[in-house]
Amino acid sequence: MNSNSTARRTPAGRGRAAQATAVNLPVQGPADAGVPPVGETTYRRVRADIVFGRLAPGQKLTLERMRDAYGSAVGTLREVFNALASEGLIRAEGARGFEVASISPDNLRDLAHMRQLLESDALRRSFEAGDVEWEARVAAAHHKLASVERLVSAGDRSSEETFRSYDWQFHNALISACGSRLLLDMHAGIYDKYLRYLVLASVFRGPPVAEEHAALLAFALARDWRAAQAVTTTHIQDCVTQMLAGDWWKR
Repeated sequence: MNSNSTARRTPAGRGRAAQATAVNLPVQGPADAGVPPVGETTYRRVRADIVFGRLAPGQKLTLERMRDAYGSAVGTLREVFNALASEGLIRAEGARGFEVASISPDNLRDLAHMRQLLESDALRRSFEAGDVEWEARVAAAHHKLASVERLVSAGDRSSEETFRSYDWQFHNALISACGSRLLLDMHAGIYDKYLRYLVLASVFRGPPVAEEHAALLAFALARDWRAAQAVTTTHIQDCVTQMLAGDWWKR
């Protein structure tokens, strides 16, 4: 799993999910999602359920049924769904309502390409500007990730969602000193959509993933952004190759 949070803000500008106590809710959406404060919790829940595959691609989101599932008013849900539609995670069907965005191999390739472009640029900026506090964030994030990688490698799939969260936190820590709020928000939005594919495909490439993460840590401490870019490219492309080798998106 490639991948498959110090950066993003919630719709109301609060702290990242990585700073919250629930590690199984690492996604919060970009800062300008436009969801009123009353809908923040529902927004985060629906968004996480889409990214983590609990709401399946193409699933119809009937407002009345979703009202019971999320304990939110229909008007609030409509605002949340429209916000997520603007992010490309939900499809608005006019009078017919809403459905979870579909998936496809071409969309996965596009997301992987965009993640690679954004992350490569952010790595260079971050490695050049990072200070000792940044180094500490990267090292701490890798420590958490490595601990759960061992569990997943040993076959403990109950830790998979925690792994996804720690994986995101590590990659985000690497680029967190890039100095561009816009770049971090753009990367975060692409990463969440890419993460959805990782979860749906249930991909884990085993020891090579842990080795690549360890290499990224070493290159960060050495400030070798060129080597980190090369590892990141391999990290993403090998994962996409494995995902595309299966037929999970046809189920």
